[in-house]
Amino acid sequence: MDSPKSSVPAKKNTVSQRVSLIPPSGIRKFFDLLSSMEGVISLGVGEPDFTTPWHIREAAIYAVEKGQTMYTSNQGLPELRAELARYLERRYGVSYDPATEILITVGVSEALDLALRAIIDPGDEVVIPDPAYVAYGPTTVLAGGVPVLVPTSLENGFKLPAPAVKAHLSPRTKAVLFGYPANPTGAVMGRNDLQPVADLAASRDLIVISDEVYDRLVYDGEHTCFASLPGARDRTILLGGFSKAFAMTGWRVGYACGRADIIAAMTKIHQYTMLCASTMGQIAALEALRAGESAVKEMVDDYNRRRRVMVKGLCEIGLDCSEPKGAFYTFPSVRNTGLSSEEFAEKLLREEKVAVVPGTAFGACGEGHVRCCYATSLPDIDEALRRMGRLVERRRGGS
Repeated sequence: MDSPKSSVPAKKNTVSQRVSLIPPSGIRKFFDLLSSMEGVISLGVGEPDFTTPWHIREAAIYAVEKGQTMYTSNQGLPELRAELARYLERRYGVSYDPATEILITVGVSEALDLALRAIIDPGDEVVIPDPAYVAYGPTTVLAGGVPVLVPTSLENGFKLPAPAVKAHLSPRTKAVLFGYPANPTGAVMGRNDLQPVADLAASRDLIVISDEVYDRLVYDGEHTCFASLPGARDRTILLGGFSKAFAMTGWRVGYACGRADIIAAMTKIHQYTMLCASTMGQIAALEALRAGESAVKEMVDDYNRRRRVMVKGLCEIGLDCSEPKGAFYTFPSVRNTGLSSEEFAEKLLREEKVAVVPGTAFGACGEGHVRCCYATSLPDIDEALRRMGRLVERRRGGS
């Protein structure tokens, strides 16, 4: 006799297809391993090793003492938006209406997510450099878009030239997404590099999402704000924040600036998900804009010293490394060790207790490289270089 059929319905997929398509962050694996080891020097975390300047912390403490702990407007404190508008006008000559064209977000990560969800329809393509910040591709997928990766390399300074962008456009292309100064490469694109991209975007009616969270960490020359380029402002979503320049990573305050209709769409999503950034964090950010310039200059000067030590040291131990022009990362090649990016990072961590991030965490074109963050002390950088040198020397000897 046949056994009775089960009355239990077939199990449906619990996790959405979009989420299933996204791989876990390639960075997390190494930090999970790092957490179980002692004596490790980390060149992996993309975070300033400075404490938030005291006067910024004090402003937030004072706000709590005064009971300023309620929600703010969804768009953020009016005085913070007004101060940010003055700051962007003063630094880059680009004007935004603080009432309709600026949104304060929970870090730049939320701003990125909102920007993509606000403009992308299912199947729209977004052109992204490879390698690039780990969140660019996944957030595009979560928004229903399709990441289209444009290879960059050490040979072209990891820049995103307009002809390469053009070669990857299709009738489905909606936007170009990039961040310069760049994580993980430290590459910078100047005005002459960016203007052809702006012209291409205008000719093809594309939105450009420009992640400029590292705008203040430029060591040779000045940062070019993409929105300040002729013809670029009204098709640019400018993303920025306070984490890197002001050493405020844990405060989670970022911003997005753009056309009023785009900011309104982003705000609509923001008000249903995050409501508003932390009130105390916004007050700290306001203090940073008003009185944080001297601290920024001191930190940037210190990063510059570390940058020179790191690049010189990597070259001396035999790892090819172009000089990063911005952010606080180097992206040396490890190809001459005969190891893949992941093999090198794992051996370096297990054998020499130095944590770096394999370049493949940032895209296929990161293969053959590792990301080293120099936002750590000079003594730690010196010791990490010595340990890395030992591994490279062993590889030369065939072990």
